[in-house]
Amino acid sequence: MSELQREVSELEKKSATAARLFDIRRIIGGLFTVYGIIVTVAGLTASDADLEKAVGVNINLWTGLGMLALGLFFLIWLRLRPMAPPTPPGE
Repeated sequence: MSELQREVSELEKKSATAARLFDIRRIIGGLFTVYGIIVTVAGLTASDADLEKAVGVNINLWTGLGMLALGLFFLIWLRLRPMAPPTPPGE
């Protein structure tokens, strides 16, 4: 294997790693999970006045749990179906 082929092979590996690192599912899943945890904690510590404003519905708790579920869905999806590395043109 020539030096040029070895360098091209290394660049392809780095490109595939960078593509997986910046997969949008990782970013969306991470943000929704973090914000879901924050909003869920706010819902668990809601006061009676907060519940009265929302007509008895603990909206922070339900929204936080929904965000947490969506974030975990994206992260599980990323884990189960990882992005395929790009194939070089001409192959």
